[in-house]
Amino acid sequence: MTTNGILQILVFFLIILALTKPMGIFLTSVYAGERTFLSPVFGWLERLVYRLTGIDPAEEMNWKRYAGAMVVFSLASVLFLYVLQRLQFFLPLNPQGLAAPSEHLAFNTAVSFTTNTNWQSYAGESTMSYHTQMAGLTVQNFASAAAGMAVAVAFIRGIARTQTDKLGNFWADLVRGTVYVLLPISFLAAIFFVSQGVVQNFKPYETAALSDPFTVQVDKKDAAGEVVADASGENVKEDLNVDTQSIAQGPAASQLAIKMLGTNGGGFFNANSAHPLENPTPLSNLVQMLLIFLIPAGLTYTMGRMVRSQGHGWAVFAAMSVLFFAGVATAYWAESQGNPLYPGTVDQRVVGGNMEGKETRFGVANSALFATVTTDASCGAVNSMHDSFTPLGGMVPLVNMLLGEVIFGGVGAGMYGILVMVILTVFIAGLMVGRTPEYLGKKVEAYDVQMAMLYALVFPLSILGFAAWSAISTDYGVTSLQDPGAHGLSEILYAYTSGTANNGSAFAGFNANTWWYNTTIGLAMLIGRFLMIIPALAIAGNLASKKVSPPTLGTFPVNTWLFTLLLVSIVLIVGALTFFPVLSLSPIVEHFQMWAGQTF
Repeated sequence: MTTNGILQILVFFLIILALTKPMGIFLTSVYAGERTFLSPVFGWLERLVYRLTGIDPAEEMNWKRYAGAMVVFSLASVLFLYVLQRLQFFLPLNPQGLAAPSEHLAFNTAVSFTTNTNWQSYAGESTMSYHTQMAGLTVQNFASAAAGMAVAVAFIRGIARTQTDKLGNFWADLVRGTVYVLLPISFLAAIFFVSQGVVQNFKPYETAALSDPFTVQVDKKDAAGEVVADASGENVKEDLNVDTQSIAQGPAASQLAIKMLGTNGGGFFNANSAHPLENPTPLSNLVQMLLIFLIPAGLTYTMGRMVRSQGHGWAVFAAMSVLFFAGVATAYWAESQGNPLYPGTVDQRVVGGNMEGKETRFGVANSALFATVTTDASCGAVNSMHDSFTPLGGMVPLVNMLLGEVIFGGVGAGMYGILVMVILTVFIAGLMVGRTPEYLGKKVEAYDVQMAMLYALVFPLSILGFAAWSAISTDYGVTSLQDPGAHGLSEILYAYTSGTANNGSAFAGFNANTWWYNTTIGLAMLIGRFLMIIPALAIAGNLASKKVSPPTLGTFPVNTWLFTLLLVSIVLIVGALTFFPVLSLSPIVEHFQMWAGQTF
């Protein structure tokens, strides 16, 4: 760890801190339907959408209608994106003539981008056409982010309102979040990224001659394209001379902007934000990380403003910040120690620690910071390969997701996720003092706790169930692994955690593009999105129907450092009790193996 690296992390956090209040105020005004400085520019577009679709923004919905509208919209988006991919070859803007993805890959990708996960079992530049990237994936980056923000605001309304069953209008919230927040910020961000060197064009791929050609051995194939085997059944090898390189092009900057702002994370290129044409400079790297945290941080201030307790909003922000610093400090320290499996003659201090899988233009500090930020939020974009981190360094992004991605979290998802943890926190605080739990003057009753526990139990059931099934299946589970033992289990666990948490990043050392993983990870993404949103909205609807009681001497305040400490403790305890056993069999045991000099 260096002073320079620590200062860069602190500068990043201070910028986020400075942006939290103005962003929170702006979001409050947008979702209240108030006039903002963007109303003269985009007000016509909002009104046009309402007229074309027949939406009445003044018509409010109860939690069941709100959840139903969100689910119907999302499932229709899945179907649209699936069909778009399957017809890709026949559609325009496909200069490389890319074929349609397989049925199971198209299903996985449609679910992935609609649920704000952006898990990718494919390489973008060799699988998806420009048309699919723009009309399909980028559109869903906007739509899924706006839907998550709408649910978060509906949850906050449930806390703020009294003796009503209304949480707002999903369609109006969806339109306002898209028109006033996501579109303008993404437009400006895309222009900035182009200025930094991110490509934005419709050109066919370029072919460049290599200055240093080389030869590789590949499987020999016959005229029919089948691999040739010898008498013993082994694949016959032949030399392949490589003297050219294909340089991918395309409208990357426009997708990059919303993939970061909307905490989507799906890369235009396979290497994601490690690719020099998707993240060219340290400045573009900083702005990408700021975009990831911008809306989730702002929503904490929005929440405090809407519930008329700004101190509560800052207390929640403080809890998220404590968990963020704990994660980034651990990851940076672990990666700075280097890899003990290197020979003793290699001085890893020269490059700052373990540089395997990292870009030299970012270094260890910014790789550890990016990995922490992208998994604190449900983003999933990467500027380094998490599979190449040390066991403890790689455990940080995994634990960030296993905690429910409530450390700022995705746009919307982080806010309603942490608010469910708040419900559990005040419930436990009430039990500790022998009083009926209260949250901002509202009684927390059995129904609220039941829905909160349903929310908390769905998450590990999906992760551990699918991971266990894959780990014991020799036919279709472990056959995709590159690494055996503890690290192989980490790869499986990370995949289903990333899917259920709607993150999308990966320990990419195994082949996920199989019918088994595409299908089951797709199901995990659906579970992690809808079976967690529905209980959250049910809590919001129940809270909105209650009346507010005045605080008494026994009321537990939710705007103090004690509340922050208790909230952090509840998040950690729930995560530790649930996932410590499987973590002890994967990255933790791998850490001790590595430092004992064993390979795995």
